Amino acid sequence: MTVDFGFKRAPKMRIASVHWKGPWNDARIRREFESVARWIRAHDLPAGRWVFLEPATREWRVGIEVRGRVRGEGRVRIHTLPATRVASVTFDPDVVSPRVVYHGLNDWLRWRKKDRQISRVVSTREVYSNNPWTDRQACARTEIQYVVRP
Repeated sequence: MTVDFGFKRAPKMRIASVHWKGPWNDARIRREFESVARWIRAHDLPAGRWVFLEPATREWRVGIEVRGRVRGEGRVRIHTLPATRVASVTFDPDVVSPRVVYHGLNDWLRWRKKDRQISRVVSTREVYSNNPWTDRQACARTEIQYVVRP
């Protein structure tokens, strides 16, 4: 499998999301994703991509893309992620270790800063086409995106 880094324009996304602060906890991330998925099913909305965001240190947001007019309620909020420039890599975590991919992308971006192709990295996010815990195809096409500024 070839893993290559590149810049691209990520499209705008409206997501139904849940946000929290605290330590990394894989079980909690899965539980929050499932709660958002239940909320979307309860509101009979078409679901799209699944997004895991790290807006700040020890701060987490999980969201699922929604289409149509809807308002958030309870813990679920509707956010629009604007179309933006991202450094992106798509890989299969069963073939290539995520640690290697994250380290490689960080190092690649450090050199892009030195070459003045970008000025800074804003945030990170993982994008899946569907539920990565139940859909093997979605997990096999994991996309890591770093939002960057020129």
